[in-house]
Amino acid sequence: MSQRPKIRCAIYTRKSSDEGLDQDFNSLDAQYEACAAYIASQRHEGWKLVPGRYDDGGLSGGTLERPALQRLMDEIDAGRIDMIVVYKIDRLTRSLADFAKLVERLEQVGCSFVSVTQAFNTSSSMGRLTLNVLLSFAQFEREVTAERIRDKIAASKKKGLWMGGVPPLGYDPHPDRTRRELVVNAVEAAVVRQLFTLYAEHRCLNAVTHHAEALGLRSKYHVFASGREQGGGRLSRGQIHKVLTNPVYRGLIRHKDQSFAGKHPAIIDADLWEDVQCALQAASARRRGATAGQPCPDTAPLKGKIRDETGDLLTPTHTKKGSKILRYYISNRLVSGGTDPTGWRLPAPGVEAAMATLVADHLDNCANRHALLKECDVSLSGAIVDRTIELARHVRDAGIREAAALIETATLGNGRIDVQLSSRALAAGLGLAIDTLNAEVLRFNNPFTHRRRGVEIKIVAGTQKPVPDVALLRALRNAHCWADAIKSGTALKRLASDVNRTERYLARIIALSGLSPKIQAAIIDGSQPDGLTVRRLLKTNLPLDWGEQERLLGFEG
Repeated sequence: MSQRPKIRCAIYTRKSSDEGLDQDFNSLDAQYEACAAYIASQRHEGWKLVPGRYDDGGLSGGTLERPALQRLMDEIDAGRIDMIVVYKIDRLTRSLADFAKLVERLEQVGCSFVSVTQAFNTSSSMGRLTLNVLLSFAQFEREVTAERIRDKIAASKKKGLWMGGVPPLGYDPHPDRTRRELVVNAVEAAVVRQLFTLYAEHRCLNAVTHHAEALGLRSKYHVFASGREQGGGRLSRGQIHKVLTNPVYRGLIRHKDQSFAGKHPAIIDADLWEDVQCALQAASARRRGATAGQPCPDTAPLKGKIRDETGDLLTPTHTKKGSKILRYYISNRLVSGGTDPTGWRLPAPGVEAAMATLVADHLDNCANRHALLKECDVSLSGAIVDRTIELARHVRDAGIREAAALIETATLGNGRIDVQLSSRALAAGLGLAIDTLNAEVLRFNNPFTHRRRGVEIKIVAGTQKPVPDVALLRALRNAHCWADAIKSGTALKRLASDVNRTERYLARIIALSGLSPKIQAAIIDGSQPDGLTVRRLLKTNLPLDWGEQERLLGFEG
């Protein structure tokens, strides 16, 4: 008589909550004993219990990402287990979709599973059909229960009840646990009032954050039933914004996008609440970080508007040098992916000034060409030209604050910048209907590059007006003054002592007085080549011939 093949069985147990797991005999142990007894009853069929336990305590059956289940599946994939034994099928999974994936994976390796309290197993087609039906009803029951709970929470919140969770700063749960209400925590309520008062005064979240830290204001400290502690640290910008926009402080309970009168007292009076909400809404309509009095440190009017030639957004960032904040726009991949020689890193003030100038110049150019309107209208043309010139002047005076509102997108690359203006913003600025605008005026491009000048980066965009270099002017003035002093008989050593400089430095600067008249005139009016700096002049061995000097320093003949 042939011996029956061995069926290696593993027991899997699960419990959704961690309640009671610290007891000597818990639900997992009860499931395990029932399954072990069932395996023993099937010994005549060749069933054998493998050593080791696969217990998932305190984990939901809504996902397969459970440590013990994953270990069990690894053993099955390795061919060391032929049958999974569970107390009930929902111990293995409560999701029909997950069950389908699980059965498919088990079939691939020739493994089945059986429920000891439900008379079927997946080794037969009828068992699989029955299991699908049961799981469908289990999932339906689970979804109906979730809907019932959500409806109960919504109905309770409409009555102004607090439905649990960590209470907000300024409140504690009612001491009577049968009453779902909040009571005021006097100490924390004072912190909430300070935050609202600070924002009403400064109108800037960053300023409130700094003041809150200086005053030692702290977030809600909460101890969970398990003993875990949370909060009690410094208030972040996001936490402060959440406090300032939480209607619970007006005595309301929020449910999704609606608020209902709560059973708890308000901490903030109506006038202060309305003042802060209006200020927050106004701040969100302005560029991020702008305030009524002074700009916040994270001002970035071109945020989300500029891309490089790869399509990567230029992200605003900043660094501190002492008490000074240096702002930049850099390719996003430099933030997320490290170094990249093709990435852009541009000083924000230079980019913003260049963009404002480009927009103003473009508007002036369109006005001069009478190119604003889609169709020529003599009766409107003159008025539109005047409005466009006035808008260009306003952009020049206000700078990037006004220019950014007109810019929809800008793309850098190949030595040029392509700018797309917002049709809505431009039409509003000129008092026109959008469909009357000439589409060609909404897009323009100009030369754009950046060059390093010493430790600074200079932005070169569009048609540049000559701007004298202060350092070059100072060096040229000193060169002539010191040369005149030497000619009048002052010794170089004495002169170096008088101006607190080295003799070598004076000799190098004095040599600049011998520059050609063309070079000196260009330095004075700011029309010198872009790469001409004091450092370059001092490093260059300048010839005496003026023509050679001009060719060497990049002046055209």
